[in-house]
Amino acid sequence: MNSNHSPIGIFDSGFGGLTVFKEIETLLPQYDYLYLGDNARAPYGSRSFETVYQYTWQSMQWFFEMGCPLVIVACNTASAKALRNIQQLDLPHTVDPTRRILGVIRPTTEVLGQYTQSGKVGILGTIGTVKSDSYPIEMEKYWPEVEVFQQACPLWVSLIENDEHESEVADYFVRKYLEQLFAQESEIDTLLLGCTHYPLLMPKLKKHVPAHVKLVSQGEIVAKSLVDYLARHPELESRLSRGETRRFCTTDNPGDFGKQAQIFLGREIEASGVHL
Repeated sequence: MNSNHSPIGIFDSGFGGLTVFKEIETLLPQYDYLYLGDNARAPYGSRSFETVYQYTWQSMQWFFEMGCPLVIVACNTASAKALRNIQQLDLPHTVDPTRRILGVIRPTTEVLGQYTQSGKVGILGTIGTVKSDSYPIEMEKYWPEVEVFQQACPLWVSLIENDEHESEVADYFVRKYLEQLFAQESEIDTLLLGCTHYPLLMPKLKKHVPAHVKLVSQGEIVAKSLVDYLARHPELESRLSRGETRRFCTTDNPGDFGKQAQIFLGREIEASGVHL
């Protein structure tokens, strides 16, 4: 690997992290980026904590081998189930402990309380993210006065990745999970899309939630947080290469990945296959 090529790594279990990459690329186009989707082992949402940890740590080591000083874990499930252990237990013992791994949950919870007037926030996520209780735990740190209600939406990722997110079937499952969430608390006025796939369901969500309810997706929040983070850590920012290159990799079929990426990025891309 060219020692002068030090891209920002962006990781997801599949395609969803592309919605975060899109927002980061918009705000910070000057850097090089390396994206990895672990599609061969996706979805992560229903897997055990130990399995998600193993998969995520393997992927982080791959990014380090590829020269990334900084990796964004743009996957809520991996952020919830693996990130803290990797940051605290694994990263300090690597060859270069000055590398950094950031997730999507902390930057989201730091600002989420600003959106609510009722003090009641709903989290829509995968089974794994909901079971981890990462959002309620983090919200308690920053917004202890805000009540958090969670709803797992296990079929949404499959609908999106099978290009069914604009279908009537999607309407049914969007309505179903929303009804289950609002049955917990009718005064929820802010909904976080706690999975990076879910922004593709925004038209359906707007159709089925009350007009006063705010819908919050993470891409822009994470991108703005990264801008701030790099400004506060010039020693890390100076290590990032600025060639405006973008490389996309997947652990599954690269041809299929490139075509499917169009749903998330709005453009078709070329991808490379990798083995972890």
